[in-house]
Amino acid sequence: MALSLTDALGILIGALGGAAVGLERQWSGHATGPTARFAGIRTFTLMGLLAGLGGWLWLNGLQVLTVVLLSGCAALIVTAYMAASRVEVDGTTEVAVFVVLAAGVVAGIHELRLASAAIAITTLLLVEKSKLHSIVEHIDDASLRAAFRFAVMAVVILPLLPTGPYGPLGGIRPRQLWAMVLFFSGLSFAGYIARRAIGSHRGYPIAGMLGGIISSTNVTLSFARTSRKEDGIGVPLASGVLAASAVMCVRVIIATAVLNLAVSTRLLPYLVGPLVVAAFTAWLGVRRQKEPASGELAASNPLQFRLALQMAVLFQIVLFAVRWAQNTWGEPGVFVSAGVLGLTDVDALVVSMARDTGAQLPAATAATAIAIGVLSNTLLKLAVGMIIGVKQFRRVVAIGLSAVAVACVLSLLWLR
Repeated sequence: MALSLTDALGILIGALGGAAVGLERQWSGHATGPTARFAGIRTFTLMGLLAGLGGWLWLNGLQVLTVVLLSGCAALIVTAYMAASRVEVDGTTEVAVFVVLAAGVVAGIHELRLASAAIAITTLLLVEKSKLHSIVEHIDDASLRAAFRFAVMAVVILPLLPTGPYGPLGGIRPRQLWAMVLFFSGLSFAGYIARRAIGSHRGYPIAGMLGGIISSTNVTLSFARTSRKEDGIGVPLASGVLAASAVMCVRVIIATAVLNLAVSTRLLPYLVGPLVVAAFTAWLGVRRQKEPASGELAASNPLQFRLALQMAVLFQIVLFAVRWAQNTWGEPGVFVSAGVLGLTDVDALVVSMARDTGAQLPAATAATAIAIGVLSNTLLKLAVGMIIGVKQFRRVVAIGLSAVAVACVLSLLWLR
């Protein structure tokens, strides 16, 4: 049996993969001491070499010999685990050896990239043990439940939904609609996790920025109420509102790009000005006044099934309303409905405009409508801040959000 360069490379990768995993096991102390496992760097390297040879033998028609060799290795691993488990129940090393054997065989049959990826992932998981355990320890009950709910919503419910469409005005497309719900729920959940991980106690501007991933309007309402309860923090709270508005612009751009790249390309020039103004004014507020550490501001978990259903219903109602407004009044109807939607739900506005582009709306019209919605949402936050917040909070919010609104108007007048 001739040994080609590819054959030799596969066997070598099998051995090197075993050496990499064995090096980590030896370095971490799992191969020495009173609770040592059976395999260190030498044993792992030999196991990887044997597996690589087994893959090569399999390719050359010696499948029985390959099965015998791997069965012997498996018996050795199981026996070693049974002996070690009398002292300490930990099967990580033994499972890692099985991965090395599998990767070695895969490398021996010339699937080099798959084998290398398996070894790399295994080594990374072993090296990052402490960080992974720390992450698990910090997962709270609500986050864990939400993660499993999202998995059910994405893996179980989504494939079962029909494609559609059903009904008038473009119809209902259940699967597409649920995919949009999953996207925005996932985006909000990412903000929820980031806020819990970083902690809103690090400062109101940071808390506002993280809250803006979920809802900048809710941040404005919450911070305006907080300004009435605590004295001397009006400026940091207002800076948090402006930071949330800046993040809202980024969120809208990203969401539109995912749903419809053509609309996002047209929308970007409209939102660059408001984004820069909001970020700059938030930075000025942070720079000019030192703030005390903020208390934890509650962030509601966005992944609740009832909320997801409500979001789906809202999205569908908005889609029908926008299409009806367009059919009745044309482009002006779209712009008016966009302004109204900006006062209620910017996400629903993004969905309706991005989905209808091409068949119903030109990309330029959809981008303009979204920009109008962002303007109306900014004016709503300005009104909330002025009505609920205290004097110091109102002053900064009035200057900052007015500047953002002016930037929106200028962008609409100049680009339209």
